[in-house]
Amino acid sequence: MRFPVDRGAGTLAGDGGPRAVPEVLAAPGLVVEVASADFAGAVVRCDGRHVVLADRRGRERRFALSPGAFLVEDRRVSLRPPTAAPSSDAQPPTRTNSGSLPSADTGARVARASRLLVEGVHDAELVEQVWGDDLRAEGVVVEVLHGADDLPELVRGFAPGPSRRLGVLLDHLVQGSKESRVASAIRHPHVLVTGHPFVDVWAAVRPATVGIEAWPHVPRGEDWKSGVTERLGFDDPGQLWRRIRGSVRTWRDLDRELIRAVEALIDFVTDPHDTPAS
Repeated sequence: MRFPVDRGAGTLAGDGGPRAVPEVLAAPGLVVEVASADFAGAVVRCDGRHVVLADRRGRERRFALSPGAFLVEDRRVSLRPPTAAPSSDAQPPTRTNSGSLPSADTGARVARASRLLVEGVHDAELVEQVWGDDLRAEGVVVEVLHGADDLPELVRGFAPGPSRRLGVLLDHLVQGSKESRVASAIRHPHVLVTGHPFVDVWAAVRPATVGIEAWPHVPRGEDWKSGVTERLGFDDPGQLWRRIRGSVRTWRDLDRELIRAVEALIDFVTDPHDTPAS
């Protein structure tokens, strides 16, 4: 497929100068990859500042129209909005908190045999806050893993298979951490272990969402939740958590690392070969 390209746009080009970045019309339906993010989707709408893309699951993301920030058919391009802007009277379709289109089927779905495991009650509550509608529509049950040390035994007891997949979300999944060592020991084709780099899922909430400039630094060896609670002036961790959870409304309130991890797990456990539990 070929796209209309304006080769006069983009960075300046000349003898010995940088090569021009072609400009592509951001027509609805155009498939675009974001060069700086692990995301690709079709153009939903585009104005003079941003483009909204929808992935194959209907989830939308908004990106700034930076020069050369996108790829079309493996070519780095700039996107140009259509001349005629959409009517301001048009109402966008309702979205779930995760940014996806709600399912047209409002009936209850039988739970899948596959499951999601998350490391702690707060992780489960945050996943429910943002992805709950999607998980219910897909029939995916979220269960709490009380500590990564128990994961190998839980995997063996779960007995994963082609129609019984297991997705695991871990905190602090960075090189050298206990969680990374546990994850590396889980090698099963029907188990996916992923996670975020933060010591606790609280820090995966964008600081501005909670009304702070940044999460306080807590020295190694000090309990992170207690340290953050004290430094932010709250009476106890439970009070602070209620503030955090009450501030989160949509995926935009979360760090990209957590979003990627959760959506990878949802895609994994909703594989087309998965079947409902009997």
